Amino acid sequence: MLERIQQTANFLKEKMHTQPETAIILGTGLGNLAEEITEKYEIAYKDIPNFPISTVEGHSGKLIFGKLGGKDIMAMQGRFHYYEGYSMQEVTFPVRVMRELGIKTLFVSNASGGTNPAFHIGDLMIITDHINFFPEHPLRGKNIPYGPRFPDMSKAYDPELIRKADAIAAAMGISVQHGVYIGTQGPTFETPAEYHMFRVMGADAVGMSTVPEVIVANHCGIRVFGMSVITDLGLEGQVVEVSHEEVQKAADEAQPKMTAIMRELIKQA
Repeated sequence: MLERIQQTANFLKEKMHTQPETAIILGTGLGNLAEEITEKYEIAYKDIPNFPISTVEGHSGKLIFGKLGGKDIMAMQGRFHYYEGYSMQEVTFPVRVMRELGIKTLFVSNASGGTNPAFHIGDLMIITDHINFFPEHPLRGKNIPYGPRFPDMSKAYDPELIRKADAIAAAMGISVQHGVYIGTQGPTFETPAEYHMFRVMGADAVGMSTVPEVIVANHCGIRVFGMSVITDLGLEGQVVEVSHEEVQKAADEAQPKMTAIMRELIKQA
């Protein structure tokens, strides 16, 4: 595994003429941020050795390098999901490559179903913690010497970045929620009973990504900030049929607010 990570990183280093310390996974809700990156150059996933290929509608498949908020950044346009059939090692492979490239801070976003009765469709939720409900752990197997065998996860989402994001949102007049995100394997949306169970477990929102990436980033010593856009609700008595297209539509409508917060946070980070 380590040899493949280093092989991929060495390939990218030969193509890179910037030295980013900030990376963004442009999940649902952040797609438009790619248009704001200046002086950019791109590398398609299909051209990168050992890289998986994103198969999800609405997810492009390329790395973007350039400037955002005056900083050199690296952005993944399109992430990999466990439900696509990839192993956890494949899902999180790009995060380990980021570590080899010198990334120090990672920003992630996602679409999620709200289980908190105070939430509404279109809300932005700053992730303060998560619950790992995936059947496979991304650190299972021989420990890669980026971090300890048993890494601490008490501050998986950086408290200082959360504080700055709150201040930015307040200054912009954007309302944000805080909450716990639970990651599941998918690809089905949740049943009413599952939504209820996740709420009882302490989750405010549920989705099919992010958690593996955040675990590996913490293992690699990379600090993390995460945000969800609430695209549907799983509240008792309010669960309705939902489609991927409806999720995408709700996320697109929330994009300008999430983009504004993330752009300024990247600048200040």
